Amino acid sequence: MKQKHRFNLTPFEVKPNQIVNLKDYNPGYTEQIEGKKHSKETLREDIEDLARAQELLWASKENSLLIIFQAMDAAGKDGTIKHVISGINPQGCDVFSFKAPTEEERLHHFLWRPQQYLPPRGKIAIFNRSYYEEVLVVKVHPEMLTKEWIPHHLKGTPLDELWQSRYREINEFEHRVTRNGVSVIKFFLHLSKNEQKKRFLKRLNSPERQWKFSLSDLNERQYWDDYQKAFEDMLSATSTYEAPWYVIPADNKWFMRALVADIITSRIEKMKLKPPKVSKEMAKAVEKIKKQFEAEP
Repeated sequence: MKQKHRFNLTPFEVKPNQIVNLKDYNPGYTEQIEGKKHSKETLREDIEDLARAQELLWASKENSLLIIFQAMDAAGKDGTIKHVISGINPQGCDVFSFKAPTEEERLHHFLWRPQQYLPPRGKIAIFNRSYYEEVLVVKVHPEMLTKEWIPHHLKGTPLDELWQSRYREINEFEHRVTRNGVSVIKFFLHLSKNEQKKRFLKRLNSPERQWKFSLSDLNERQYWDDYQKAFEDMLSATSTYEAPWYVIPADNKWFMRALVADIITSRIEKMKLKPPKVSKEMAKAVEKIKKQFEAEP
């Protein structure tokens, strides 16, 4: 890989068993990089590296990558995904947006849906929101549970027991997934309440952007503190050595995108991917074909 700049990821990675307090993370953090111009150069280098790494991932067919984005509304999930995967071969990457579950999905275990979208070997899958909504929006709005399938032994128990059970099941799910060759990277895009307000107003004041605003965005903003607590609990309970969470400062999109791209390329680099070797028979055939081409007038 040719990346000249590498972030120190320690300030962003949530360690296993760490108790997270989001007040300890500055959503406006921009250290380790020298402004927008430097961030664009870093992002460009990472995108180039990611394109080469994805080609090796596709060719080797030994590993796959699952990238998860969670955030409050207007944090920049869509834009970050768009920029980071701009250099990737579309055949090697799938993006799935987790909207409200369908009736069929509600009749299954909450981890049934993501199971269907796990990336096969050689591919990258990106979850724009994910199964973590079941310990975020559902935790903030527990009335949603009345429409969901709940294990018999958890019916009627205190809600905290349900959330703790879901955290354990998520960890077990991700442990099984990683054991089967899927590397998992999880990003929480940490946006400040004031910056969210600015972005909502920008949408409302721009006719071409108004379609991006929903009345539900305003409603969910009223639960800001509840969501912050739900995110803290989720990060504390489900960041593991195998599938760590990264708290990404999201108030400055240029910094956020450069950091996310750097983390992804760093993780793929750790896979130590190599081009697949051809068989001796194929190598001989290649040499023969090369000589045929070289002999052509």
